[in-house]
Amino acid sequence: MKPCSSPLKRRSRRAHDAHARTALALALLLGGAVGCVSAGTYDEVVGERDALAARVARLEASNESLSAERVALLEGLEDLREEQQTLTRDVRKLRKERERLARSLEAREAELARQNEEVARLRGTYDALVSDLESEVAAGEIEIQQLREGLRVNVSDAILFPSGSATLNERGRAVLLKVAEQLAKLDHVVLVEGHTDNVPIRGSLTRRYPTNWELAGARAARVARLFEEHGVSGDRLTVLSFADKRPVASNDTPEGRALNRRIEIRLKPRDAADAAARPASDADAREPAAGGSQARSGS
Repeated sequence: MKPCSSPLKRRSRRAHDAHARTALALALLLGGAVGCVSAGTYDEVVGERDALAARVARLEASNESLSAERVALLEGLEDLREEQQTLTRDVRKLRKERERLARSLEAREAELARQNEEVARLRGTYDALVSDLESEVAAGEIEIQQLREGLRVNVSDAILFPSGSATLNERGRAVLLKVAEQLAKLDHVVLVEGHTDNVPIRGSLTRRYPTNWELAGARAARVARLFEEHGVSGDRLTVLSFADKRPVASNDTPEGRALNRRIEIRLKPRDAADAAARPASDADAREPAAGGSQARSGS
């Protein structure tokens, strides 16, 4: 068993050790002068000093490394903040773009629904015209087409006007009344185009119609007046004269000239009214709609 030591003895031993260390330090300080420190003690103290110096150097190096790491971490944090701000802006832009696309999709869906409704109405008009004018279509006197935008009704002037005249005959009037009945149900712009062959106006007719421009215009205007008289609003009507400038057949034969003498009635949506002055100049103006309908004679 180890002997027990009292607290008083322990305090005395600690005080003795402290005095010994103090004496050793004084001996080191005075050793150079009095030469009373042993070589072993000196070497031990120098070793401790060098160890402390190395430790201090390591601590300083570690501190510098930690400082550099801290700077790098701060720079990395700043980069992350900038990246976060960029991502936040990108997210806002994407949200706005998504909202814009959603609105655009809704608008397109609404427009598509409107167009489908319009196509259905035009299809009903087309079917009604074909039914009402069945005999004229079968005889090749009238041609009805459903286009990408609206309808086109091509009426030969042979059933509308006497030669060289802009006065409607009874048969032509009856045909146009059937057309007017269907046009009055729609709200489309109605273009009435007058076309002739290339035979010049001659004789006494030149006093009233100096050229084919005047004759074609007068015939188109007469058709438009009849439409207005029978329920087609005047602000929907446009009269155009093309004279002999838009032939659909050769003017070198009587058959071709007969085809070129015609009244064309075209229906266009109101938003296309600004193009009413140049309907026949469009490359697809006379092309049936894809999968659309066309009624004409079998010949």
